[in-house]
Amino acid sequence: MRRLFAVLLSAFLLLGFAPAVRADIGGLTPCSESARFLQRAGTATTVQAKHRFEMYSKALCGADGLPHLIVDGRWSHAGDFIIPGIAFLYITGTIGWAGRTYLQAVATRKDATMHEIQIDVPLALKSTLAAASWPIAAFSEFSSGKLTQSDSKITVSPR
Repeated sequence: MRRLFAVLLSAFLLLGFAPAVRADIGGLTPCSESARFLQRAGTATTVQAKHRFEMYSKALCGADGLPHLIVDGRWSHAGDFIIPGIAFLYITGTIGWAGRTYLQAVATRKDATMHEIQIDVPLALKSTLAAASWPIAAFSEFSSGKLTQSDSKITVSPR
């Protein structure tokens, strides 16, 4: 019992008197406090460069004085990766949905292969404009079952 008490007391003393630690992100410091970044910013000559360094001073810099992207899921760093990532996914989805819509519309024509080689520009523009709402269209097709096929309709090569 005395040993258990001694171990618990030691643990509480160690935990209770430990200095408060400030968690940083991989040794990064705010760019406005980084000597290397301020040295780089001091050499800016054009108005655009000064504005760019002013914007980057809010970011986090490494020992090299360069701003780093933080991709850890914190909402305070959403502008670093989350928002551009979602914009990238939306744009690529729009392009893909426009191509899918165009190919489905062309497939009903008798010269479908020719329209895959020589693009029907008015139809392609119409497909591209309609693809702006692709997340809603994809969800509605998925919920109705038109987006996917059953396993029996998928051909599998024998192995």
